[in-house]
Amino acid sequence: MIKEESRFKDSCVFEGMTSIRALLDNLKDEKSNARKIEKILFDKDKEKSKFKELGYLRKMAELFGFSVEGTTAEVIDGYTVGASHGGIIALCKEKNYPKITSEKIVENGFYVMIEGIEDPYNFGYALRSIYASGADGIILSERNWLSAAGVVCRSSAGASERLNVFIATDDFITLFKERGYSVVCADIKNSVSVYDANLKKPILLIVGGEKRGISSAILNQADQIVRIDYGRKFDAALSAASAATILAFEIYRNNK
Repeated sequence: MIKEESRFKDSCVFEGMTSIRALLDNLKDEKSNARKIEKILFDKDKEKSKFKELGYLRKMAELFGFSVEGTTAEVIDGYTVGASHGGIIALCKEKNYPKITSEKIVENGFYVMIEGIEDPYNFGYALRSIYASGADGIILSERNWLSAAGVVCRSSAGASERLNVFIATDDFITLFKERGYSVVCADIKNSVSVYDANLKKPILLIVGGEKRGISSAILNQADQIVRIDYGRKFDAALSAASAATILAFEIYRNNK
């Protein structure tokens, strides 16, 4: 736990092939904001068992100008947080995320804004579900867990690097409303069941963390406030990742 606490706060180390493939897919697609890979490190003791993966990475290294270097398990362990990297990691550059503007909002789309999630794992789990549900983009506040990009990428199964990510401006809700979007917030007070709500696109869904929820400044601008009904009496909140999953896929179901 001490290892995680000291490293996940600021990390551009991407662990394992799932995370690395997400980085490479962005580079191959020539995405304007693709993250740059500086080097790939692999455990020399696993070179034979990782022959196929390393062949692919060396080919990509020639295309995109990074190095692939063998090292020891101890060196790799010094960089990593988890133990599921399989002996292959990528050391990457930080990247800046653009602020949302009207021009970046697609017509008849689906975006999600996440506010106040307490840890990078829950944040990553939420991004995984949001990406899988077909969302067009994610909106984040200036302070977010993408400083721990490697940890978030691993917990999101690469989704954090594949999603279109934007930073909220002070008037971001106004921008969406001017493009014809309805703004739906997840909360309890003055809410309707998500199963009775109008969730047709274009829609901006806003989900808050379990402890702090959504700020009143944002709630006051909502067109609808929705709640997730439980199957029994239960006073605790769902995790933000669980709530985001249910809500995002309910939006998907309503727009099939």
